[in-house]
Amino acid sequence: MRLIASLLLIVLISSCKQDVQKTVKTYNSVNVQDIYNDSISVRAIELMGDGTLTFAANQGAYGLYFPKKEQWATSKLLHDSVPLHFRAVAHTANDFFMLSIESPALLYKTGDDGSMKLVYKEEGEGVFYDAMTFWNDKEGLAVGDSVNGCLSIIITRDGGETWTKLTCDILPESLEGEGAFAASNTNIKVLGDKAWIATTSGTMYFTGNKGKSWVSMDTPMLNTEATQGIYSIDFYDDYNGFAVGGDYTKPDINTTNKMKTSNGGTTWELVANGQAPGYKSCVQYIPNHEAQGLVAVSFKGIDLSNDGGLTWKHISDESFYTIRFVNDSLAYAAGQGRISKLEFKE
Repeated sequence: MRLIASLLLIVLISSCKQDVQKTVKTYNSVNVQDIYNDSISVRAIELMGDGTLTFAANQGAYGLYFPKKEQWATSKLLHDSVPLHFRAVAHTANDFFMLSIESPALLYKTGDDGSMKLVYKEEGEGVFYDAMTFWNDKEGLAVGDSVNGCLSIIITRDGGETWTKLTCDILPESLEGEGAFAASNTNIKVLGDKAWIATTSGTMYFTGNKGKSWVSMDTPMLNTEATQGIYSIDFYDDYNGFAVGGDYTKPDINTTNKMKTSNGGTTWELVANGQAPGYKSCVQYIPNHEAQGLVAVSFKGIDLSNDGGLTWKHISDESFYTIRFVNDSLAYAAGQGRISKLEFKE
């Protein structure tokens, strides 16, 4: 009887595994529908918890999209009569944040009256912020280029009301000219108490305690020129991560520009080396695809992998800088003059 029971258990487990595998779709194409067009460049989009899409861009432009009503609410923000250039956005359960790039770096959050409230300002030579995200509704971080020998990292512990810049004594020493690409707001990834930051020098910074201490690790990503390095990272879980890079001035170079980790970023291995795609500004895991589904975008189009990044298929020439998934078949992407809805097809 014990043997029969064991055999039945094995059959049940096998059946469950097969059912799980059947639910993971293999995509081969994408339908692109523009939902917003303007003369702006959009490199930062974010999905709020209720499904509302947010964005901030150059020319001081920012806004919200309500998908159920298919309606937009947009505005512009000026500082001393000058339009700001935003390439980093983030959110908590209640607030939306956006951060401008150059000095003075200005970080805004939604105020009690619905207008944008300035909560952090930084001026100085070399100030340039690139990306921002939150661990939870209280704690978040933003990263910028190196100043005075270390990366610029600011952290909030009170829901974004106040921000503090980390001192260089608790950060690894940066390489000369090291920064992060403000290409898609995806060179930071947080999970639990962890955060990974990818830099222009091909280095991966890591904290396991919400920014209290940091280590840095070299990776094999191409980084011999100022226009090369890691442009975007994503993690499916605590172990499986993927990074893309290349050189936007030579976008067809497809060597040492794609890499993955299966041990939480301790080590990285090059994949699809010498194979398309070349330069990519953003990569994201497809939800519920067991770390096998990946989509990467750039001004050179959309590429997709169904095997964890080992092989890729070019599925569209549509140009985008950044992408975020709503679910395992629907995403929003943004680029030059547009924000679009993407539906992935089998």
